Amino acid sequence: MNAPDRAATTDAISRNYLHDEVAKRIRALIQSGALKPRERLNESELSRRFGISRTPLREAIKILTAEGLLEALPNRGAQVASISLQEIEDMLDVIAGLEALAAELACQKADQSEIDTIAELTDEMESAFASGEAPEYFDLNLQIHEHLLEASHNPTLVGLYRNLSTRIQRARFTAHKTPRQWEIAMDEHRQMVALLRSRNGQALAALVKAHVRSKKDEIVAQFG
Repeated sequence: MNAPDRAATTDAISRNYLHDEVAKRIRALIQSGALKPRERLNESELSRRFGISRTPLREAIKILTAEGLLEALPNRGAQVASISLQEIEDMLDVIAGLEALAAELACQKADQSEIDTIAELTDEMESAFASGEAPEYFDLNLQIHEHLLEASHNPTLVGLYRNLSTRIQRARFTAHKTPRQWEIAMDEHRQMVALLRSRNGQALAALVKAHVRSKKDEIVAQFG
């Protein structure tokens, strides 16, 4: 009996998880940019990669199609969903509103350890900014926004945000900026920490909303 290759061993999924875990893995590939808009899914390759049959894979594809991450192709499987300019604008409007509400709630509900964590991540992000470490900066940026959402202590809001933002998450947090745009974004994050520490919910909500909407041009550029 042939030994499984290293990739299959690493990525193999316990039968206890099945289609939900497969959907999670594919969702992560889309978020990371490993699967790009309009890229067709190779079912044979994914089945081998995850060590599963086609049945749970196709169930996972149905889940992700319902979420809007995948598009069904007539008699040809599925591809990663494309996004139009209007959809990007519409999603950013809603995402900005959700993040602004989360910021306002965080000012009311976050405990001191949550605020300290966001401040520490911002310090780390500033170090990455100063040294020009873009991948580290983008990863920390994503973590900060996630922690701010969690600090709202509103699971419904967090769920809505994650369901919507998944499609453009990669573009949002890896969008290329000019040096001046990057500097402005970093300065806005410094201001966010100060407003969160002072629990100025109204001002923080306004800043977060403007911060999110300022990404539109870079996101549109990434989606062509």
